[in-house]
Amino acid sequence: MTTTQRAGKPASSDPIGFEKHDHGSCITSGLKAAEAHCQSKGLRFTPVRRKALEILLQEHRAIGAYEMLDKLRDAGFGSQPPVAYRALEFLIANGFAHKIERLNAFIACAHPGASHSPAFMICRVCDSVAEAQSSPARGALGDAARTTGFKIERTVVEAEGICPTCAEKADA
Repeated sequence: MTTTQRAGKPASSDPIGFEKHDHGSCITSGLKAAEAHCQSKGLRFTPVRRKALEILLQEHRAIGAYEMLDKLRDAGFGSQPPVAYRALEFLIANGFAHKIERLNAFIACAHPGASHSPAFMICRVCDSVAEAQSSPARGALGDAARTTGFKIERTVVEAEGICPTCAEKADA
């Protein structure tokens, strides 16, 4: 859930991930949204899938599959790589998580249940990630696609830089 959604305001396209917020509420609302979605679609939200999502929601940074596996093992789940990969695949397939290609890692979706094309801003110092919504059909990419008759189905937009917290530390 986005900060603006938690505050009772409509969702915005503002980046989510670098601002201060009620982290406990963020985790709780994200898990409740996933549970409701799974129940409405008849999907099995198994304990390992739930725990994997909870881990992603707790971190607000991208987590690699082996780090996820370590955290799942510490929580009492299996220690074989398929345990983590299957849980992550389920979360991605159902819109609860995204893969950050540049980091080969995963992050909880800031806009679960919304049909969107995310754009990610990745801090090169602390690896925190903020998610914003993008419109691949607009701008130069959309113009080029229309010119060639290409229909964009999926884009991956990832920008690397420095988050506000790390920028403040560098300026201090």
